[in-house]
Amino acid sequence: MIGQLAVAGSLAIIVLAVTYNSGMFVLSRRGTPRQGEPGKERTYVFMLACLNEEKVIGESLARLTGLPLADFLVLVMDDASDDGTAQKVAAAASAAPGRIHLYRRRLPDARKGKGAALNAGLAWLGESNLLEGKDAHDVIICVIDADGRLDHHAVEQVDPFFNDPKVGAVQVGVRMYNRHSRLLARLQDMEFVVYGEIFQTARRHLGSVGMGGNGQFMRLGALRSLPGRAWSDCLTEDLDLGVRLIAAGWTNAYCGTAAVHQQAVLTLGRLLRQRSRWFQGHIQASRLAPLILRGIAPRPAADLLYHLSSPALLLLTSLLPISFALMLGDTAVASIRAGHSLISPWWLPWFYAMTFGLAAAYAVVYRKREPVSRRYSLLLGHLYVIYGYIWFVSGWWAVGRVLTGRHTWLKTART
Repeated sequence: MIGQLAVAGSLAIIVLAVTYNSGMFVLSRRGTPRQGEPGKERTYVFMLACLNEEKVIGESLARLTGLPLADFLVLVMDDASDDGTAQKVAAAASAAPGRIHLYRRRLPDARKGKGAALNAGLAWLGESNLLEGKDAHDVIICVIDADGRLDHHAVEQVDPFFNDPKVGAVQVGVRMYNRHSRLLARLQDMEFVVYGEIFQTARRHLGSVGMGGNGQFMRLGALRSLPGRAWSDCLTEDLDLGVRLIAAGWTNAYCGTAAVHQQAVLTLGRLLRQRSRWFQGHIQASRLAPLILRGIAPRPAADLLYHLSSPALLLLTSLLPISFALMLGDTAVASIRAGHSLISPWWLPWFYAMTFGLAAAYAVVYRKREPVSRRYSLLLGHLYVIYGYIWFVSGWWAVGRVLTGRHTWLKTART
């Protein structure tokens, strides 16, 4: 009886999640109007917060300085690195005079998280004369991770969104540039494609597009309109920023025709470490609920509140395997007492439908962005469902960190 009740509760959460995901998939298939051609000339500032990134920063800077832009600059905030990051940036700056600027942070002010580094960089930018005479409404700040590689046409695709004066930020898609190396990297690539093509695309119609920590473009005027500092000290400062922009009356847009490519994590341990940080950041973001309730329209607010509740829902869902085992135990005992099997012959197809019902949809979405065969994409769709279970482990790890008062930034190591 206990097992059956536990399974019923877990299944209710799964049905809710499947219903929500299916609805977002349908909504994401709706077309969106073209954004038109680029408008007025704008200044683009690419900001990279770096902590011991000597392995990847050189290639990222080379790609940024190679973008087809006339008016842009790159600002690197070296967050007290103790490797050769600063030397790599200085070498790149000497090769592109006036384009790349290095701002070195020192301890004890440094190493307090990505949000703190970005806030310091934005303040330094305001104190410099690099943007003298520029209208903040026409200055676009783009946050790129140290391993980020923007598509060559990314700015061309993003710029028309800012023709709408209500648009405060635009998020591009995210891909893994080493997705061909291992299956784990391929599944991470699929994860980001599915998230962008289904959830971010659907949220364009709901008004609840979220910001990611890589490849986010924002008006300087929108950042300055926010109360306090632009970025919070939350471990998912990008989630915070997206919600606060919407609450301040700005529109967040999603550009699925361009992407920033980053390095996938190649070991399970590092992946769990990264996702536990993200999960802990989502737990911290629950403090945004009052702001959402009082400052955001009902439709986007409902979606954002569901998104903020996802950690709790996911942790409850992680109990389903235990609940399922308890139910099978109850049924087995009852079968022995009855002298015949009480297990329904329909449990296996029902279990498959509940577990892998969206695998085909994931496969279709991924093939839209990646030239793989139908058979392989369908296999990936099923593996992706299993891959999603890493969030169970990461989630409980994050809960342990919260309970023990650990809030440090678990940095993702590069290779």
